[in-house]
Amino acid sequence: MIQFVFTIITATATTPFVFLMLVDIRHNELTKKIIGCTMAVHRELGHGFPELIYQRGLSVELSEAGLAHQCEVSLPVYYKSAVIGTRRADLLVAGSILLELKAVSELQVSHFTQVINYLKAYRLEVALLLNFGETSLKFRRFLHNPDHTPN
Repeated sequence: MIQFVFTIITATATTPFVFLMLVDIRHNELTKKIIGCTMAVHRELGHGFPELIYQRGLSVELSEAGLAHQCEVSLPVYYKSAVIGTRRADLLVAGSILLELKAVSELQVSHFTQVINYLKAYRLEVALLLNFGETSLKFRRFLHNPDHTPN
């Protein structure tokens, strides 16, 4: 049996949307390791650098943790059953977990939407949105369940 955890991001004055994120617990151990690596990078570098610097630092941490990954990997973009192009992802861990890196002062609704759309277009299940641009690291986990179609 598959277990799920629900996370709700509530509406605020600047983001009048409510998101329900479904996280598959099967990927918890791996995503915890990735988040630990990410925290180590943020602790060492702090905030203020461009995404590329954090990507390179995270690649070092992931390698030291023994986690197979690819940086700037070109992934197929699907529309229905057709591949309509490719797009580079910031990082792909273990061939299945998308890492979308940001270095902005605050995550916006558009960043959440971007990750959700990437999961659908790339046909991946799990993504982490990681923001190095704030004083403390901010992250969100996302799960795409292709079998679930909203009413």
